[in-house]
Amino acid sequence: MNNATLERVQGELADVLTGRKFGKVFPLSRRVFAIDFRIPQSRYLFINTEPASPRIYLIHRGLKELEQASENTRTFHLLMKRHLSNADLVDVDKLPDERVLILEFKNLSEMGETLSPSLVIQLTGRSSNVFLLDENGCIVGSLTEKDIDGQRIAEKYSPPARPPARKDSASETSIEPLPEVNGSICAALDRFYLQKESEERFHSRSEAARRSVDREISKRKKLVERLNDDLRQHGDAERWKRFGDLLLANIATAKRNGDRLIVTDYFDDNAPKIEIEADENISLTDAAQAYFKRYSKALNAAAEIDRRLKTVKAEIAGLEAKRVDLAQAIEAKDASFFADDIDNKRQKKDKKEKQRFSGARQFTSSDGFEILVGKKAVDNDYLTFRIAGSLDLWLHAADYPGSHVVVRNPNRKNIPQRTLLQSAQLAAFYSSGKSQPKAAVHYTEKKFVHKPKGSAPGLVRLASFKTILVEPVIPSAIDQKGRS
Repeated sequence: MNNATLERVQGELADVLTGRKFGKVFPLSRRVFAIDFRIPQSRYLFINTEPASPRIYLIHRGLKELEQASENTRTFHLLMKRHLSNADLVDVDKLPDERVLILEFKNLSEMGETLSPSLVIQLTGRSSNVFLLDENGCIVGSLTEKDIDGQRIAEKYSPPARPPARKDSASETSIEPLPEVNGSICAALDRFYLQKESEERFHSRSEAARRSVDREISKRKKLVERLNDDLRQHGDAERWKRFGDLLLANIATAKRNGDRLIVTDYFDDNAPKIEIEADENISLTDAAQAYFKRYSKALNAAAEIDRRLKTVKAEIAGLEAKRVDLAQAIEAKDASFFADDIDNKRQKKDKKEKQRFSGARQFTSSDGFEILVGKKAVDNDYLTFRIAGSLDLWLHAADYPGSHVVVRNPNRKNIPQRTLLQSAQLAAFYSSGKSQPKAAVHYTEKKFVHKPKGSAPGLVRLASFKTILVEPVIPSAIDQKGRS
């Protein structure tokens, strides 16, 4: 916002705001906020001190819209409320040749004295800021604290020193090119920046979508390469079967030459002699069986890899089509394309929220540690592999089916012996061994717990563990938040 534009804004703000009372502040981001001066037609004073585009003007917004967009109130907003609440705005001034506006107020103190605080809106690029001044022009507080002469708290305010002009620098009038305006400058600025923000939002979403699609395509193409590499490593299944059959057919006649066997190839009409690689320390029968195993493994791998390749290639085709649709939407500036995508993500998130995990009993140990006890086998899997952290303590009855027990340890502390004992008692109690006088319980950090591929729900493998013998009870000293 250049000087010429700011002068027009100052004139319009003086006409509209003079005599109005300072009301509610709406914090929209760290350096952006709006002030309610109780102007008719839902108009609010908008102040943006972001260095890339500092500006001030009146906006037209619904109260609910502003409330929904508001963030947590910051210290400076509370300071303004304390000093300016219900204060009358008496003048809107502008420092000559400076992009600085001063809103002057009149207010009554608790003792009934007339006070004259002011709000300085400094729209000077990187040094953009908002200051609250007392009646003597001294700084009471600022939106962003900076160590600059005349801009520190308790100092008398002065605008920042201008950097020396450079021949190659852009002129001040080109800071923010705006269209010619015949009517309200504030309304024009509001429309201009809303349109600009909409375009920037569209560009940001479109670029993010483009990168996401490209990333997904790249991931799948790399997967295709890895699958083809796996296929090559498994080799030709029919070749391994042929070698196995030839070894069996040549048991009586095969000749060894180190790690190679010389056999007659009965599958060839000319029956030539060929060499087949085999471990010199195993029999021909075992060597044949090894090739049959390779044949079976390669055959199964080929079928599985072929299935996965078809799936991945179909996904790539779908993503390529989505990339074409995306390019067309970007070219047509179709914002609804991204709105639909956002709605779909929101629906998925809502669905996920509805399916929040509830399959665990909750306890708190005497030492304040949260203990979670799975209910069903599928709950055990979810608890162990979706909720538990790598350094959480994991427990399970050693010789009986039962619940997985997790002691949450987000701060990576040493688990006290008392908490270990209490959680082990829970693991024993919520197992088939609860009727025994004593039961063994394995315990380890969750990072040592692994799920065997294709295993049944609840079944795990432990890479390392210790065992403790405990009585299967719910300890009376712990806090029980839930029971099933």
